[in-house]
Amino acid sequence: MQKENAYSVLLVSSNAKFNSSLTSFMPPDRFDPIVNCESVSSARRVFSERNLDIVIINTPLKDEIGINFAIELASESTCGVMLLVKSELFDDVFDKVQDSGVFVVPKPVTTGVMSHSLKMLCSTRERLLRMEQKQKTFEEKINEIKTVNRAKLLLMENLAMSEEEAHKFIEKSAMNERKNRLEISEQIIEKYKVTKR
Repeated sequence: MQKENAYSVLLVSSNAKFNSSLTSFMPPDRFDPIVNCESVSSARRVFSERNLDIVIINTPLKDEIGINFAIELASESTCGVMLLVKSELFDDVFDKVQDSGVFVVPKPVTTGVMSHSLKMLCSTRERLLRMEQKQKTFEEKINEIKTVNRAKLLLMENLAMSEEEAHKFIEKSAMNERKNRLEISEQIIEKYKVTKR
C-alpha cells in the first residue's frame, strides 16, 4: 500500500550509476514506489498498467532518446515529467518540449539542482492534481444539469407539467426523500424508461 503523501515514481534510465545516485535523493517516506525501466517500450507498459505521480527520463535510452515519450506523457496525463539531457542539447530539447510542460534539466546535475528539481516536480504534480479535480467537479456538475433537465422533460411529457412545476417536483421530492436532485432525476428517468418498455 502506498504511503500517505508519497509520490510514485517511474524512473526511465539505462544508467545504473545514475539510477543509484538519483534514488539517494528520494527518501522512501516521500517517494514510493520507485519503478525503474531501461527503455521507452518497457516504460510505456508500466505506465499503461498503473497510475504514477512522477516520471523521470534520463536520456538517451536503449530504444530511443525519450523526448517524444516525455511530450506524450505530459500532454496526456497529470503526472509530473522531468527530462534529463546533456547540457549541450538543453536549448534544443527545451524548445521542443516547453509547450507540453515537460521539466528539462541539463546534465551533469549537481546535488542542489537535483534536489530543487524534484521539489519543483512534486509541486507541479500537486497543481495538476488540483486541476484534474476541478475538471472532474465541473464535468459532474454538467452531467447533473443534463440529467435534471432530462427528468424535467420526462415529467412534462408524461404528467403534463410545466417546466416550473417539474422543477418544483424534483426539488420537493429531493427534500422529502432526503436525496439530492441528481438521485431524484435518475429515479424519474428510470421510472419512465420502465414505463415505455
